Amino acid sequence: MSSLSQLEPRPVKSSSNTQDDIVYEHIFDAILEQRLAPGTKLSEEALGEIFGVSRTIIRRALLRLSHEQVVSIRPNRGAVVAAPSVEEARQIFAARRVVELAVTELAVENATPESLARMRAMVQEEQDAFARGDRGTGIRLSGEFHLELAHMANNTPLLNFQRSVVSQTSLIIAQYEVGHKAHCSFNEHEELLKAVEAGDKDKAVAMMKEHLDHIEAKLNLDNESASTDLHVVFSGVVKKQTGRRR
Repeated sequence: MSSLSQLEPRPVKSSSNTQDDIVYEHIFDAILEQRLAPGTKLSEEALGEIFGVSRTIIRRALLRLSHEQVVSIRPNRGAVVAAPSVEEARQIFAARRVVELAVTELAVENATPESLARMRAMVQEEQDAFARGDRGTGIRLSGEFHLELAHMANNTPLLNFQRSVVSQTSLIIAQYEVGHKAHCSFNEHEELLKAVEAGDKDKAVAMMKEHLDHIEAKLNLDNESASTDLHVVFSGVVKKQTGRRR
């Protein structure tokens, strides 16, 4: 049976590296990469088997995700990946516009050479992912571009809110996006980053507005493409080895 010691996760964004941190990050990434379909049942037993940990650890990770509103925990029925309604989707996008524009202004004010270098590397990695046809990784990196922008803004409450709305947006796109085009263009990210680097706040904010318009314009009500099979979703991060569950 697989265990967390046999996983090879990318570095987690948490300040610590506990078992529930790792489970949390893998599920969060699966949502960002649109590998988890909205409405997917998140069985504690199945996830415990997949990650080789106790149900208590799974429960803690799911509770954290529910606080970010990307997982719904239903009394006596367990947890599911959130499935925003059309009206909820509109409200989430309205909230994201407010937070993204505030983040962009603060990012221009607080950008450092180090943070700009990290973001340039991220845009290049995103471009490379789409160029090799790795849409899932490209989509995740698209979302993480916006999270890194919030890091650059140097405002923890905005970062926390940004993390929630970016992952909720990924669920909305998984439900409602037209076709299979990347919802965040790395070309737009590159141009936005240039405006931030130039210290041009007005241009950066205008570009962010346009960028969000493009994301929302690709949505309809008919498209669901992610998997609901937990073993399929996490097959790429779990090595099938025999061992004892921790």
